[in-house]
Amino acid sequence: MEMKQEKIIGLTEKVTLIGNNGHSKTIIARIDTGAVISSIDMKLAAELELGPVTKTKKVKNSNGISERPVVRCIFKLKNEEYRVDVTLADRSRLKYRALIGQNLLKKTKFLVNPRKKK
Repeated sequence: MEMKQEKIIGLTEKVTLIGNNGHSKTIIARIDTGAVISSIDMKLAAELELGPVTKTKKVKNSNGISERPVVRCIFKLKNEEYRVDVTLADRSRLKYRALIGQNLLKKTKFLVNPRKKK
């Protein structure tokens, strides 16, 4: 049986977000295998002119349950591009402006190794 070589990613990875305006921004994102959907900071989404809002999604986190707007975004991770839905949140007080969740990870061939350093 032939096994394809899977790429290893850590708990944080450099990603490039590509916006509708042709601009892109490279940041360090948090990999969160427990998050159902990826999320990015509202101000970053505005910088990249992401939109339109296609729906809203109820999200449960440490602060309780909230309803967040959802937009499409292109993530470039390890030289591969993925178009996924992301929720918009105020992440200004958080260390990472983007969180990569299961909806993006399921589209990839990456394995998450918590010991891998960026």
